[in-house]
Parts: sequence; structure tokens; C-alpha cells
Amino acid sequence: MEAVLAGCFLDELPARLIGDKAYDSDPLDAQMREYGIEMIAPNRANRKRATQDKRALRRYRRRWKIERVFAWMQNFRRLTTRWERHVENFLGFVHLACLKILFRHL
Repeated sequence: MEAVLAGCFLDELPARLIGDKAYDSDPLDAQMREYGIEMIAPNRANRKRATQDKRALRRYRRRWKIERVFAWMQNFRRLTTRWERHVENFLGFVHLACLKILFRHL
């Protein structure tokens, strides 16, 4: 998780991160708390003590929208195979794919 936060292109770290059940662990919660980030993840079935209140999981229910956009982006063959060697070119094609998805659904 530290590598993901180190590669973050935002100016400041987000206040909350949403993850699936694989992100439900006490050490990860403690590590994210050091950065000042609230980790929102549903509890695993074998969890002895619940860590999430139900209010935070309302945000988790909307995660399908992001997953859907990632699925739509898989339809662009140039993004899926990553022919671009330079990150700037690849990011440009990601932006073009997002614009095309946006205009298609307006």
C-alpha cells in the first residue's frame, strides 16, 4: 500500500480509501491511520470483531460505478495491450478513452 501512495499523482493524500474485503486487516488500518487516511472495507466473514460502522459502507456500495468504468476501458485495445512505451502517451490514451466513455453516456 505504501508503494501505491508513493506513486499517487495527487497533491495531497485522500481522506478515505475504499477497498474490497481483501483490505480488511488491522495492520493495514493502523498503517493508513498513520497517514491520516480512513480505510473503508467491508468486514470479512471470519472477522471476530467488526471494525466498520454501516455509515462508511454506504460509500462502498457506490464502488460499482468505478468498477464499471474500468470494465468499459478494457474495450479499448490500445489500453489493454499497452503498446505505448512512454507513460505520457499512455496517459493521453487513457484520457481519450475516458472522454469517449463520457460522451457516449451523456
